Amino acid sequence: MFSASAPFQEVSREISGREFQQFQQLIYREAGIWLSPAKVALLTGRLARRLRHHGLTTFTAYYALVSESAEERVQMLDAISTNETHFFREAQHFELLESEIFPQWVRDVDEGRRNRKIRVWSAGCSTGQEPYSLAMMLLAHFPAAAGWEIEIIATDLSTRVLSVAKKGIWPAKGASEIPIEYLKAFMLKGVGEQTGQIKAAPELRSLVKFHRVNLNSSAYPFVGTFDLIFCRNVLIYFDERSQDSIVRRIVSFLSPSGYFFVGHAESLHRMGDILSTYVPTVYRSARETFQGGKQK
Repeated sequence: MFSASAPFQEVSREISGREFQQFQQLIYREAGIWLSPAKVALLTGRLARRLRHHGLTTFTAYYALVSESAEERVQMLDAISTNETHFFREAQHFELLESEIFPQWVRDVDEGRRNRKIRVWSAGCSTGQEPYSLAMMLLAHFPAAAGWEIEIIATDLSTRVLSVAKKGIWPAKGASEIPIEYLKAFMLKGVGEQTGQIKAAPELRSLVKFHRVNLNSSAYPFVGTFDLIFCRNVLIYFDERSQDSIVRRIVSFLSPSGYFFVGHAESLHRMGDILSTYVPTVYRSARETFQGGKQK
């Protein structure tokens, strides 16, 4: 039955200045992400889907819901998260691993300065291309048959992208980003219903463990330290105050001989008390003096 007297309820397309400030402060408290006034349209568009999902017509009503529901706050943060990634993004970082860092690890093992266990954290892993790129390189250079043990932890704020990452399945167009030797060794080509997709091989998927982690939390669910921490193109979404507190928490998990990678648009020069530049966008702990490196 259809009735002209029962029109559709439309989500309000406008968000008031007061409503925007409420969400701006809530998101900042929850995740440390600062939305400038220039993000009004972005916030409106992304939250409108959540309003429709709950049958709400105003942002004030949705704010009341999200203020009460921890589960809905997770969904809200999923909605406003920006997730852009691809395999072997920022190629210079992977070239540095292959040309300098990996050979140094081998020398350190030969000279008794380290063991054969490698721990990596990909913070802000999105749909998984970054940790799987690292997994491919590490498996190729440090095989289990030679006694190497590899552990990769990948985290993100968004449960939506983590669900994709855990499956390890992507559109086949991403294959062009993967070096051919890694593509042949570590990726499966979809057939039948999976045509047009690629999937990480079992030995690759077994290396990477995914967890939801809010970098703005006061503590992270890890123990021990990491040889590599990738936190690239994540810090740009935080204001300087949040950046500083987050970086200090992250660096507390960096091995004294480890490497901390950030994105090309990010700089941590002001944090010289805990970090020292190795090369631009790559840092090492300021707690140690290294031999033969590029530390300044």
